[in-house]
Amino acid sequence: MDLWITLFLIVAIFAILGAGVWIGIAILGVALVAMELFTNKVGGDSLALTVWGSLSSWTLTALPLFIWMGEILLKSRLSEGMFRGLAPWLQGLPGRLVHVNVIGCTIFAAVSGSSAATCATIGKISLPELRKRGYPDEMAIGSLAGAGTLGLLIPPSIIMIVYGVTADVSIGKLFIGGVLPGILLAGLFMGYVVFWGMRNRDAIPVPEGRLTLREKLSESRHLIPVMLLIGAVLGSIYAGIATATEAAALGVVGALILAACQRTLSWAAFRDSLMSATRLYCMIALILAGSAFLTLAMGFIGLPRHLAEWIISLQLSPFMLIIALMIFFIILGCFLDGISMVVLTMSVLLPTIQAVGIDLLWFGIFVVLVVEMAQITPPVGFNLFVLQGMTKYNISYIAKAAFPFFVLMVVAVMLIWAFPGLVTYLPAQMKM
Repeated sequence: MDLWITLFLIVAIFAILGAGVWIGIAILGVALVAMELFTNKVGGDSLALTVWGSLSSWTLTALPLFIWMGEILLKSRLSEGMFRGLAPWLQGLPGRLVHVNVIGCTIFAAVSGSSAATCATIGKISLPELRKRGYPDEMAIGSLAGAGTLGLLIPPSIIMIVYGVTADVSIGKLFIGGVLPGILLAGLFMGYVVFWGMRNRDAIPVPEGRLTLREKLSESRHLIPVMLLIGAVLGSIYAGIATATEAAALGVVGALILAACQRTLSWAAFRDSLMSATRLYCMIALILAGSAFLTLAMGFIGLPRHLAEWIISLQLSPFMLIIALMIFFIILGCFLDGISMVVLTMSVLLPTIQAVGIDLLWFGIFVVLVVEMAQITPPVGFNLFVLQGMTKYNISYIAKAAFPFFVLMVVAVMLIWAFPGLVTYLPAQMKM
């Protein structure tokens, strides 16, 4: 029965999306039909309560604020300064300015803790600049989709908090445990960009000329405004002065002040940045509401729990169990958001994980990595939706562009399995 329900959901979502229906409406519709057909719950009441609950979260307000900050940087041309400052240092690397996506997402991931916010904010800054310079859309979009997932792995991370509470694991140690895997994954992404750049030299625009060290340092002054802004947002969070939402508001105010100081803030730029951020966030919010309701429907049907129990019944070795769980979470990620995957499955999985001797701290980082993979797998890969709203490409194009980075995440999982110290070394040094 579970297999037929799963197939029904997959076919229904793809069919409705293929008909051109808005993504959020498609997910809401499929969830409502699943609720009516396969449960004895009242779909309408559940829909209203779930949509309101998912969109009235105080934590969620950080997302539109971070998006608006990116829009201000874009409309006021502060983003051009970031590219102008980074370009001289990246021109010698194969792939050149595509690396800005990975570097930018790695830095911003430490600010937002959200994959969607990281992808949307850096995308608003980088995609127009890369297009203007003639870089291929497929690589620009693929690298952004992959690197945007670092928002979940590099602390602070909402997923880690949820897992830490569920599994009774120190959240501080989870945060520290995500640092080296985050750096490892960013390094793998940059390595792939280098490999792609060496294989596709003709696709990369010719550099604007080599600069001396003094000239590079001089151009780096254009990085100062954006780095000051990032430093203020990061510093306010890590100093305990502000929450992520308050830091996002600080980022908006800081971006407005910097734009005003550089005399690039006009009324038209302010209005356009606000309207663009509103449109993009409304699109994301509708998808969030749809995902929340689909999660509720799946929970009532009991599908995640049944699948988890089936995997446990196979009595696999620790390595094969990890492989099976990786596939399980990737499939589950086609329908659920990351937080829901953790909440719905951990109570079933954790006793088995402990029984086979897998460290719960290590398993937490593994879960974050596989949830990252789900962010770029159709039909409900959230980063794919964010990029579709920004670029107007279809989901299949964006998923194809992101596929190499999905493979690199699988490689990262294999590496932390082979070298568990990548996760456990730094937390072991903490006195908690």
